[in-house]
Amino acid sequence: MSMVVDATLMEMDQEAVATRRLLERVPEDKLNWKPHPKSFSLGQIALHVAQVQGAVCAIATQDVFQVPEFKQKEAETRTEILETFERSLSTVRDLLTRLDDQRLMGTWTLEDHGEVLMTVPRVGLLRSLMLNHFYHHRGQLVVYLRMLNVPIPSIYGPTADENPFARRTAATPSSHATA
Repeated sequence: MSMVVDATLMEMDQEAVATRRLLERVPEDKLNWKPHPKSFSLGQIALHVAQVQGAVCAIATQDVFQVPEFKQKEAETRTEILETFERSLSTVRDLLTRLDDQRLMGTWTLEDHGEVLMTVPRVGLLRSLMLNHFYHHRGQLVVYLRMLNVPIPSIYGPTADENPFARRTAATPSSHATA
């Protein structure tokens, strides 16, 4: 397997842990909530975070991709979001392992009705859209959850709600206890 694929899968798997913890906290009773009328709803942004990596990886297997009509579906349940996330990760693992270095360094083109909008090495598409685009929307999801007073899990370090670096002290009986 390609070293690029190995590194990408390692990063994806590491990030998946924090993302899963975040998606598990999406409140089902707020899926239609929006922070602004022009924004995605919570259910839309959570589902987008859940599916974007697999979707981008799937389009990266093509040489030329036409800009699609895009309307983000709104999730109906947290279970739908989590199951979509697991399927997306599985899609990435399956598709990336089929790409060798030559294919990764080959060009990928985005077109809109025959007009070339972008041509990049496939590996650049994966870095930019499969990972960076995903991080951007995951960050938006963090803000949505904070606005809804949902405790934010640690992603890269402490949050106002969790500190993975805090000392954990066990309650121990005092060695100076008297009978």
